[in-house]
Amino acid sequence: MPRRWVAALACLAALVALACEGGTSATPRPTTSAPPSGGPGGIAALGDSISTGFASCLVLTSCERNSWSTGDGLRVQSHYRRLLEQNTAIRDRRYNHARPGARADALTGQAQAAVRDRADYVTVLIGANDVCRGGVDAMTPVKQFRADVDQGLRVLRTGRPKARVLVVSIPDLYRLWEVGHDDSRATRAWRRGGICPALLAEATSTAPADRARRAAVRDRIDAYNAELKAACRAYGSRCRHDGGALHKVRFTLDLLNPLDWFHPNATGQGRIAEVTWRSSGLAD
Repeated sequence: MPRRWVAALACLAALVALACEGGTSATPRPTTSAPPSGGPGGIAALGDSISTGFASCLVLTSCERNSWSTGDGLRVQSHYRRLLEQNTAIRDRRYNHARPGARADALTGQAQAAVRDRADYVTVLIGANDVCRGGVDAMTPVKQFRADVDQGLRVLRTGRPKARVLVVSIPDLYRLWEVGHDDSRATRAWRRGGICPALLAEATSTAPADRARRAAVRDRIDAYNAELKAACRAYGSRCRHDGGALHKVRFTLDLLNPLDWFHPNATGQGRIAEVTWRSSGLAD
């Protein structure tokens, strides 16, 4: 195989691995420009690769135009597009501070960026990368996860006390294993890309240790979701939790991109936008 193809394949594998496990907390990029003075402050997205639309454009990189939260593309009826229909004054006031590989400890920096943007509506979807580590022992402890979420939300409550916040439940990643572990395309991509090894390593194995590992990941997601709900309740009346709406989505392979078989494709992003919009309190 020519050397340039070997290098290209290595880069693709590295991108896939980054999508599921960032070795360090992702640091949000600064906003490219200050929001216009006056008028509504627009929408900001906090979180990880799911909110960046990762791999939804058939390339293993972020595709923010397809983001369920801030996307402006025609393929996804995002929260931004729905808000724009209600109020055209927010046009172009959309700020995506989510980053592939981000864990809950990145929320503080992302929230600070949203405060600088003077966002009036902030979506939070975080936690998949706190689970998708090298193994069960490497997953973020539940107590630390809650502390990280609380710290990020505290920044929002202090800096933008009148902003609406939507905290979204973590998708049912165990469901992805259920629907994909018998599909050779999915298992091959998971293995080659090192996708969420705590859950998806040895995806076809029925060994007791592997079954116990997957169950531990499923239980940890449930624990994180309980803390996300409690953290939103503690925030106060300006925070809405999706009530587990995203976690309840019965994802199928046709809602995933055909490159890593993990991240939602544009149709999947649209499904996320649909179920979470109903919980936002802004649908009426």
